[in-house]
Amino acid sequence: MMQQPPRLLVVILNYRTAEMTLRAAEAALADMPDAGAELVIVDNDSGDGSAALLAQEIAARGWGAGNRVRLIASPRNGGFGAGNNLAMRAGMSDGAAPDFVLVVNSDAFLDPGCIGALLDHLQNHPRAGLAGSHVRGEDDLPHATAFRFPSAAGELEAAARFGPLTRLLSASVVAPPLPEKAAQVDWVAGASVMMRWDMLAEIGLFDEAYFLYYEETDLCLRAARAGWDCWYVPQARCVHVGSVSTGMKEWRRMPRYWFDSRHRYFAKNHGRAYAALATVARLAGGGLHHLRCLLTGRRPEDAPGFYRDLAAHALTARRAAPAVQDPSRSPATEDR
Repeated sequence: MMQQPPRLLVVILNYRTAEMTLRAAEAALADMPDAGAELVIVDNDSGDGSAALLAQEIAARGWGAGNRVRLIASPRNGGFGAGNNLAMRAGMSDGAAPDFVLVVNSDAFLDPGCIGALLDHLQNHPRAGLAGSHVRGEDDLPHATAFRFPSAAGELEAAARFGPLTRLLSASVVAPPLPEKAAQVDWVAGASVMMRWDMLAEIGLFDEAYFLYYEETDLCLRAARAGWDCWYVPQARCVHVGSVSTGMKEWRRMPRYWFDSRHRYFAKNHGRAYAALATVARLAGGGLHHLRCLLTGRRPEDAPGFYRDLAAHALTARRAAPAVQDPSRSPATEDR
């Protein structure tokens, strides 16, 4: 008796990048298995005509045949986690849960064989809950996508940018050199990451209290605490333009939601006192970096006003107890 192919749900979240989303979908479709795989595009309440354009193109290209590609128009922009959760809760076109979910950014383009490499790895490692791709830019340079969990020591090291301190805190460096072979890591970036549904059914989906940033870090930490492994799989490759939906490359200052997400991650997972310690460590490291820049005539590498904004946010957060409940869990997740 022939074994049924695994059910794979590929999810691409669009926010005002319809043309690029179509490119990402085209690359994903070219790499998806012929059987058992479906693609869902979620328009995250773009408000710019994206949903209509995507629906038109899906029909014109014949992608909707056999429910190969579906479009879901979200009634609100709840952020990265909420948009992806919408597709995952919808499941396959017949209402069944998938076996695996692949989250792909709208500005990420899968190489041939990327999906197969991730699927093979997860199927060959039963306790692997997540597998992330090797990601490179359009300039062919690799992006840091395999990480250690954030910590107060890691905050100090990252902000200080000081070689002797980095060597002293080497075990806490959040973005170590990329492994050359498949390796277990703490967490992987969400540009191209495949997840096992059994894991998601156990730990829940993305925490929707994160609007953007830290949501995949939080998910990987919950997975690790439940005994699931996270892997970086360099054979699964993709190109990532980066920051197209967010406009991060043009930011002059970090947005409020980045500070909100950072604080939530530390307060939810380690407590409010540790969150305060992590902020003090970041400020101390930043102070060391700025002092060295002042003495050497170099330009500081931080965004303008970053530490002032970080300190102000920390003071505000102390006056309001963080909501640490996890809205990622839902009956829809647990019943599948």
